[in-house]
Amino acid sequence: MSYADTLFIDMCRDILKNGTSTEGEKVRPKWEDGSFAYTIKRFGVVNRYDLSREFPALTLRRTALKSCMDEILWIYQKKSNNIHDLNSSIWDEWADESGSIGKAYGYQIGVKSRYKEGMMDQMDRVLFDLKNNPYSRRIMTNTYVFADLGEMNLYPCAYSATYNVTKRPGEEKLVLNMVLNQRSQDVLTANNWNVCQYAILLMMTAQSCGMLPGELVHVIADAHIYDRHVEIVEELISRPVYPAPRVSLNPEIRDFYAFTTADLLVE
Repeated sequence: MSYADTLFIDMCRDILKNGTSTEGEKVRPKWEDGSFAYTIKRFGVVNRYDLSREFPALTLRRTALKSCMDEILWIYQKKSNNIHDLNSSIWDEWADESGSIGKAYGYQIGVKSRYKEGMMDQMDRVLFDLKNNPYSRRIMTNTYVFADLGEMNLYPCAYSATYNVTKRPGEEKLVLNMVLNQRSQDVLTANNWNVCQYAILLMMTAQSCGMLPGELVHVIADAHIYDRHVEIVEELISRPVYPAPRVSLNPEIRDFYAFTTADLLVE
């Protein structure tokens, strides 16, 4: 079975068995009928995925990997905050009449700062440091910018990616690893979506810098299952599981800004 299946099933069982219910407490989200959307939650969930072994896609259900990649390109390559640059309707409800989601996600990645090497935005700085100073412990992106929260139509959920380089004995190429920090996650809806997204981002970045993709460590502060999702989750984790798919990138692409969804190869 896919290792991602194992982690997902164990995480869901742990949340349902050992989680804390928010029923009766003050919560923000509501269902369409106006009732409060309560959750069962676990604090501080940490999952590790080794991309050198397999791609972390669930086999319990389909995950739209091309759409996952498209959203990652929207944020980190196009550095856009406008849904007209996105080939799905994921963000439609958060957009204004012009299509903007405010100063969120791609907007923050594209903000330039002055360095001694020149003006660079967050993603350009990551690529520069990985190529020129790979063992730096300061290589990261962060979209949770307090000064701009009031102008974001939704606060970032997955908000920071920290890159860290290691080397395996006997191998020439360096290994690129990532820690993904997420303040909140709807486990049923978003867990494997986010895992696959940032696995693809890690693969793209590694290939652009002549490195091998290594571990993706996913840290979730508030991992929750909504009350009306419990039966759905229980059915989902009872399904049969299968070997992980083989997922790779077009090996001819070496420029981070040249990748398209056509370069994602899924077997």
